[in-house]
Amino acid sequence: VQLQASGGGLVQTGGSLRLSCAASRSIFSLYRMGWYRQAPGKQRDLVARISSGGSTDYEDSVKGRFTISRDVAKNTVYLQMNSLRPEDTAVYYCNADQPFYATQYWGQGTLVTVSS
Repeated sequence: VQLQASGGGLVQTGGSLRLSCAASRSIFSLYRMGWYRQAPGKQRDLVARISSGGSTDYEDSVKGRFTISRDVAKNTVYLQMNSLRPEDTAVYYCNADQPFYATQYWGQGTLVTVSS
């Protein structure tokens, strides 16, 4: 499985961006999909995740501002990011995870920079 992330860029505080992650084949029925981020000098942390059944969960600091969704027909997962803050600046990575089979895949990362 290949994951292609896109949509990053430079935005001012309070602005919005939408990240996309296109999977090379249909996997949503088996894999939970997630967005992680890694700021310079910090570890990679989970931001949002959507299960194979469609349930979602979010890291506390993005609740109410970020929304993860998916388009099954397009094999694409999205992360809508609103009310962006400078502390959201990071490289964002798309992840596909199947814990039962201990299998996961990563996209290449897309840089989000929020200016103050």
